[in-house]
Amino acid sequence: MTEQSFIKRRSEVWREFSILVRMDKNGLKKGAPLFIRCFREITQDLNTAKANGFDPQIIEKLNTLVNEGNQILYGQHVWPVKEFARFILKTFPQKVRLHRRGILASTFLFYAIALFFGFLCISFPDISSELIPARELRSIESMYNPESRYYLTPRDITNDADMFGYYIFNNISIAFRTFAGGIFAGIGSLFFLCVNAGFLGIAAGHLTGAGFAKTFFPFIIAHSAFELTAVVFCAYAGLFLGYRFFITNGLSRGASVKKAGQDAIPIIAGSALMLVIAAVIEAFWSSKHLLPVQLRLGVGAVSWVFILLYFPLAGRNSIKRKYFNRKHGSGK
Repeated sequence: MTEQSFIKRRSEVWREFSILVRMDKNGLKKGAPLFIRCFREITQDLNTAKANGFDPQIIEKLNTLVNEGNQILYGQHVWPVKEFARFILKTFPQKVRLHRRGILASTFLFYAIALFFGFLCISFPDISSELIPARELRSIESMYNPESRYYLTPRDITNDADMFGYYIFNNISIAFRTFAGGIFAGIGSLFFLCVNAGFLGIAAGHLTGAGFAKTFFPFIIAHSAFELTAVVFCAYAGLFLGYRFFITNGLSRGASVKKAGQDAIPIIAGSALMLVIAAVIEAFWSSKHLLPVQLRLGVGAVSWVFILLYFPLAGRNSIKRKYFNRKHGSGK
């Protein structure tokens, strides 16, 4: 089969389907039999085009039609609360597991850098001032010094509600910069990932050496489970965009990056939710230094255990059920 004969023979079906997907609900109901037939044929056409190595523009066009058909065929109109629950319990953890190799690599890089700089600053205390301006180090110390007026409270913040707003802005801005850096072929995301990891390690090492470990770690342990994980996810999403800029799988660069962005949306949305949770914990729990240290550390441990169990286990039943249905030909 030549490319020209393929286009000539199948283009009428593509044209009919492109008209169908742009109809309103009533039009789709009337044309439902034709829609199903065309969708099945176009899906096969996409596989044929890929298998024969046809023009990437044809593959891109067919892929767009298939995606539009998927949105109509499998899009479920449910109550927002139910859709939100589905996203939390299934979509988000499943999407993270789908990208587990890249996410694990990003996680390893982040914590390896943080640990390296942490131990470096503990072993050589004077090096902290070479890596971070002395003024900023004093500001960090004042936040974790029990005798400071800014103890566990950012400057110019007077109550928990203001702290929540401050942390939301701070967390989201860091995550957005980390993800958006992916537009520079992924280099920006890698840069922000390494910078954030290095700053965390330097701050932790410096505060430990300065004798503020007992105030620093009980403060960060609970919210950091959500915040740091979300930052790594955002960095990976940006790196994934950069990867798809070079590895296009037969698509144009623009289409490849666009598709990668669509694939990364659930991870970004889930990360944003995690950053909100982190801000809530940081503003209304982490700063409660009068609570027993053992309790604060215990809650922090529970947060980390939750994160470590949630992503490997959540939504597993749904995946097994889909596999079983495909294997046995069940549409239920």
